[in-house]
Amino acid sequence: MAGRGTHRDPEPFQTTSSARVTALSATAVMTQETQMPRRFVTAQDVDDALAAGRTRLEVAPATIITPLAADHARDRGVTIVEAEAAQPSASTVRQPAAPSPPAPGPAPAGGPPPPNPFTGLSTEDDPLRVGRWSRQQAQDWYAQQPWLVGCNYVPAYAVNQLDMWQRDTFDLAAIEVELALARSLGFNTLRVFLHDLLWSEPQLLIDNLDRFLTAADRHGIKVMPVFFDGVWRNYAHPGPQPDPIPGMHNSQWLQSPDGKAVVDPAQWPRLEDYLCGVLDHFSDDDRIRIWDLYNEPGNEALIGNALPLVAQSFRWARGVGVSQPLISGIWEFTAAFSELNRFQLLVADLVSFHHYGPLRDLEWLLRSLEPLGRPILCTEYMARPLESTFDPHLAVMRNERVGAFNWGLVAGRSQTNHAWGSPRGAAEPPLWFHDIFRSDHTPYDPGEVAYIRRTTGAG
Repeated sequence: MAGRGTHRDPEPFQTTSSARVTALSATAVMTQETQMPRRFVTAQDVDDALAAGRTRLEVAPATIITPLAADHARDRGVTIVEAEAAQPSASTVRQPAAPSPPAPGPAPAGGPPPPNPFTGLSTEDDPLRVGRWSRQQAQDWYAQQPWLVGCNYVPAYAVNQLDMWQRDTFDLAAIEVELALARSLGFNTLRVFLHDLLWSEPQLLIDNLDRFLTAADRHGIKVMPVFFDGVWRNYAHPGPQPDPIPGMHNSQWLQSPDGKAVVDPAQWPRLEDYLCGVLDHFSDDDRIRIWDLYNEPGNEALIGNALPLVAQSFRWARGVGVSQPLISGIWEFTAAFSELNRFQLLVADLVSFHHYGPLRDLEWLLRSLEPLGRPILCTEYMARPLESTFDPHLAVMRNERVGAFNWGLVAGRSQTNHAWGSPRGAAEPPLWFHDIFRSDHTPYDPGEVAYIRRTTGAG
């Protein structure tokens, strides 16, 4: 769901001192090979240095400096410098430049491989891993899977995540009909969105998710649940949801959690209970294909200020010890996101990304990510007016064995057949943005549906 305004590179989200991100300022992340601590620098560290009479803050090599901390240090006249490592190693993290074509070429004869444009590393060796699957483990798991293909699924009846799962609106009969449509396309995996406020009734969420998994399994479909989401409306309330605003794309979709909770560690215990409660219940459930911990972190102007919660999400999930892989996809490729992108790529078990653009850009991304040596998933694509289309994108990803998940199945109350930024009251566009079927379950484009089925082998 990228593309809703963060491309302007807005100023980092500011918080009051009580909500300043401090929880990770003393938390070390250990590399499995060297056991050297790696940490984050936050605004609180800057204040601590000033309180001790220092205007120079020396940090260990590869320390992550959050954007908020960098701004705070500049405003307070504090210089953050990286100390020299006693024994530099090839695994030291370096700040990458914003990626630009072309993709990395072959290594010079006798020299090291070129650095990856996203991680800045020449190999996958990385001091930010926390119980991460090895490359071999990830490759072995992927070799046992079919080519992963499906969609981001929101039932046509639902205006947002709460509407999908809550007691008074969860509609398994309607879902069953749409699952059959998904399977008719050859889809074998659906990406679905949860919400932290659903944990106000934990057993209800567990029961409804279990019922959904059982229905999907009957159709030969596995599921990729998403826990947190950085996109769209900032204020959510359980109970009856507002009607969609006519003509507006995803007019009632919700961030999870809201922006204040993202940067307020005092609210994180309830987020931990939610994430770990769901993971623990389904930790060995083979109906779950993958867990996606955080969708588009940093969207809606948070940028790198979402990074500490991303890190905590992976720590919490690793502590549960699930059998399925954990991911969080990169989605914005400007310099402002290089820090966050690097972290996501270095902690996830599989590489995942979002892409709504022409084929040449998709191919560049695939070439750039392939040297990381892990299975690759495109967990969002397909926006017709942006030249992100099933034909030829889907066949290219099939041929590269890259997982492919378009946005949308049946046009409904989320109104994602309208484009990002569509105005209130807009008429149905002649060229749909997302979605495949109309509300009566007939194809928006019969030729497109035939192409999908040929490409997936469904017909």
